[in-house]
Amino acid sequence: MFKNYVLVLTEVIVSLVEFLLGVRILLKFLGALTAAPFVRWVYETTNPLLAPFNNMFPSSSLSRGADIEISALFALVVYAFIGFLIESVINHISSLE
Repeated sequence: MFKNYVLVLTEVIVSLVEFLLGVRILLKFLGALTAAPFVRWVYETTNPLLAPFNNMFPSSSLSRGADIEISALFALVVYAFIGFLIESVINHISSLE
């Protein structure tokens, strides 16, 4: 029973992180202006999530201010993998009981 709550909580947190990073990637790709409150909020909210990955890869600039933020894409993959590992460990521990 406790395992189910932990798995759901893990899935919710990882999904929220992935969603926010996905929105950030999309906003950067579309060249959204940071003057918009929502865009600024998304960037400020996701900055701590990207801190370990800052300057790992260069951003690729496209036309008219659009960027492909490779570090954010990499972070998205890493957080998804970490979520998978946590869920696997929880399932493994619960199977031992």
